[in-house]
Amino acid sequence: MTKFRHLIWMVTAAVGLMLSVSHSSAQQPDVGDQPGLLPDDSVELDPEFRKQTVYYRTTEAPGTIIISTAERHLYLIQGGGRAIRYGIGVGREGFQWQGLLNISRKAEWPDWTPPPEMIARQPYLPRFMAGGPGNPLGARAMYLGATVYRIHGTNRPDTIGTAVSSGCFRLVNADVTDLYNRVPVGTKVIVRQKPEL
Repeated sequence: MTKFRHLIWMVTAAVGLMLSVSHSSAQQPDVGDQPGLLPDDSVELDPEFRKQTVYYRTTEAPGTIIISTAERHLYLIQGGGRAIRYGIGVGREGFQWQGLLNISRKAEWPDWTPPPEMIARQPYLPRFMAGGPGNPLGARAMYLGATVYRIHGTNRPDTIGTAVSSGCFRLVNADVTDLYNRVPVGTKVIVRQKPEL
């Protein structure tokens, strides 16, 4: 009988531990959204995610943006079989999408108002945050159609090359500023989850 009680106690303790771990991890802030954190400019990007000109075959017109979420790259088509490639952070599992949109608006040091769906998932987020270095949208934002999604900078350069966002595409601030200066409102944006063959 003593062994049975000991077994029951061990099972109860194990279940309690599992529940407390899953509850505490559910309450952890999302690593991708840390309002107020100033960017660490000493972060070195992996060479794969540094801005560079690459060969890129496409029938899309120069000036088109093609985002490959699987590759974690954004391509700005230049023509002549070339593109400027930027490393990006993409939506985490369940927040990746694909489609064809246009840049509907651009903003420098944009304010951030997390949408209600994001607040429901992450209630610790501020309801509004003025633009600036600690803002998760970073130095620039390009708004995609009438959606809640954007191509934007980040205060977390260490998240480039990862899947942590709620569906937006983030670049380091120097890269998003470069892209922002190269594309006008109306630019065609193609989002793909899988690379073309």
